[in-house]
This record gives sequence, structure tokens and C-alpha cells, in this order.
Amino acid sequence: MNNNEISVLNINLFQPEAKRSDFYFNTLKEHLLKSHKHIEKPHRHDFYACMIFTKGNGIHEIDFQKYDVSAGSLFFMSPGQVHSWQLSEDTDGFIFFHSQEFFDLHFVNEKLRQYPFFGSVHFPRKIQLERQKTFEISNLFQQIGKENSSSEILSENLIISLLSQLYINSLRLFSELSFNETTQTNPIYIQHYQHFEELLEQNFVKEKSANQYAKWMNISTKHLNRITQTVVHKTASEVITDRIILEAKRLLIHLDESLVDIAFNLGYEEYSYFVRVFRKKTGQTPSLFLKENKL
Repeated sequence: MNNNEISVLNINLFQPEAKRSDFYFNTLKEHLLKSHKHIEKPHRHDFYACMIFTKGNGIHEIDFQKYDVSAGSLFFMSPGQVHSWQLSEDTDGFIFFHSQEFFDLHFVNEKLRQYPFFGSVHFPRKIQLERQKTFEISNLFQQIGKENSSSEILSENLIISLLSQLYINSLRLFSELSFNETTQTNPIYIQHYQHFEELLEQNFVKEKSANQYAKWMNISTKHLNRITQTVVHKTASEVITDRIILEAKRLLIHLDESLVDIAFNLGYEEYSYFVRVFRKKTGQTPSLFLKENKL
């Protein structure tokens, strides 16, 4: 699929002369000031991003989900997501980016996608923190920033350690605020669901059958549906369709291509069938969605 026409930003774009090409840290105030020309329009990243707001307000839109921004808003973004924001002039906080390799190379068993705020498109990308937790998480951000500017030995190792602390603490907060009781008592289901989403992310254009994903996972389709119903209250087929429709919306809004070409890029040889799928899920045709939402 050709997504190159949607702006895809690389870490080096933000720090061409930095000592690390796979990690970036800044205050939100400086980031918005220095990088405005790159981020003023909706765009994708090819890296993971995390940010906390300590001041200001506004709206942060991630893959068509609008989140309110205020002090204590903690956001997580995965590669490929399309986002944009409208923020007040007094906005401040902290932000960092890193590649998947920067994190994964330091761990054997711990992977980024084990964190639901990175691994699943069906979980919220925002945690709203109370004052004490905002202080604690902001302090971790500041330690990361301090180490990033340090010339001490093993500074990268300490950054990775601090990132892991931040992600684990955030996961605990996320579990308290966002997971229902059923999900909390089924960690194996969460692992299976994340595996399903990994396969889906790699194959949704060419494979849309829940049966095939179940085969790849060496489980029955019935069990796959039990997993998805438990974790996100959807059937496996609904999860697959959701991912396709999300990509369709991205392409419709951000690419200057014909509707027929977009349908083909999503694996539909018959445009009329794509329209039926889109309308059934969204309640409107692709052309009407495009008319109402084109930037």
C-alpha cells in the first residue's frame, strides 16, 4: 500500500545534529516552537512517542479520536498513527520519541507491544493523571531529559531503565483507570489479543478472514472470538473491519487518490463491496465521509 503521501516524520527531522539518531527529548514548549513547520498538519510518525502536559489546554486528535488536553494529560502514540492537535499558547510539558529498536534491543522478554497503550488500536491513548501522579510521572520525564543531555558513561542504559519505569508505572495507572475487571483477570487473553493485533497490522490488506488469523495463532476461531469479546467486547471479524475502516478513513482524508484506488489499496477489487463495508460500519458512504471530513 502506498501511504507515502501522508507525511511520515522521522526522528532525525527533529534533531539532525543530535548524538542519538533513535531518541529525542524536549519540553513541549520548545518542541512546538522549533518543530511547528513539521507538525502543523496531520501526520504519521515512524517512531513511538510519549508526552505529558503540565500546562495549557486544547484538543489532541489521534486516528479520529479527539482527546481533551489539560495539565496531567499523558499520551502514548505508536508508529503509523495519524495525529494533529490544537493547543493553547501557554502549553508546556515534556515529550520524547524513540525507535522500536532503541527499546527492544535492550530487552529479551519485554517488548513495547506488551503495553496496551502502544499495542492495541482499541485502547485509549490518553491517561488523565491527578496532581500527585502528574508530579511523579513528570519527574521521570525530567530524569530522562537530564540523562539525555548528559555525557556520563552508560547514559543510554539509564535512559532505557527510566523509560521502562515510566511505562510500567503508566501501565499500572492505565489498568486502574481503563481496564474492566474481566480484562484484569485474563492476562493470557490480553497477550493473545496483542498477538492477534500484531498479525492484523501486518496482514489486514491481504487477509480479512478471522478463520485465517485463528489458524496463524494455532487456536480455534471460536476461541479467538472469545478472546476478542473478553478484551474489547467485539468479535474478531469486527476487530478486523475496524482496522480496515480506520485505514480507509486515513487514506480518504490524507491522500489525493480516487475512491476506487483507495479501495484497491485496501485489498478490495470491487469498489461496490468496499462501499457496502464502509457504509455498514460508519453509516455513510466513503464519498460522504470524505465530503464532511476533508482537510
